[in-house]
Amino acid sequence: MSRLPRSQEHLKTAFAAEAASAARFRAYAARAEGEEMPALAEHWRRFAGDKDRLAGELLEAAGQMPDAAGAVREALAEERYENDVLYPRMIGEVDEATATTLERTVSEQRDHAEQLEALRRELQASRGDIEG
Repeated sequence: MSRLPRSQEHLKTAFAAEAASAARFRAYAARAEGEEMPALAEHWRRFAGDKDRLAGELLEAAGQMPDAAGAVREALAEERYENDVLYPRMIGEVDEATATTLERTVSEQRDHAEQLEALRRELQASRGDIEG
């Protein structure tokens, strides 16, 4: 049995669905661009933007929207978990082609973690917004 109230479970599930759809739609846009269909790609990007907005509203409704410093901490923790636990476990359980794809993902994820760590330090040292 879940420890979350049903409303929280549903908001979490809805957020995940909207966020996944947004990512999928951006991938469809990239494919459409590659197939020289820029108008279709623009539609997919617009749909993705709508899905992103909905996901944000769901996250806010669930009370899961941290302040700026908290967001960076959460993102950094997520990247570290994915790099150190999630993807290595997956890589050990899949075929070579899939493992290669996941290893490329981990490589980029490591860069993300380094960038997030730098962002965390910069935000910690600032009195407001940070340099762009």
